[in-house]
Amino acid sequence: MTDLQIFMTVEEAAKALRIGRTRMFALIASGEVESVLIGRSRRISIDALREFAYKLPQDAA
Repeated sequence: MTDLQIFMTVEEAAKALRIGRTRMFALIASGEVESVLIGRSRRISIDALREFAYKLPQDAA
């Protein structure tokens, strides 16, 4: 991932979160991760992934 990259494919986003492709599609379908269609391609913004990650509960130390 470079600083210039704004959108990722579903597969790239799943890899960034270290989850499977199917789980990534489930998160998109449920609205937990926002995505857009560009033509016929589904893309997830870096900001949408960060927003999702920030909403996850943090373990107490």
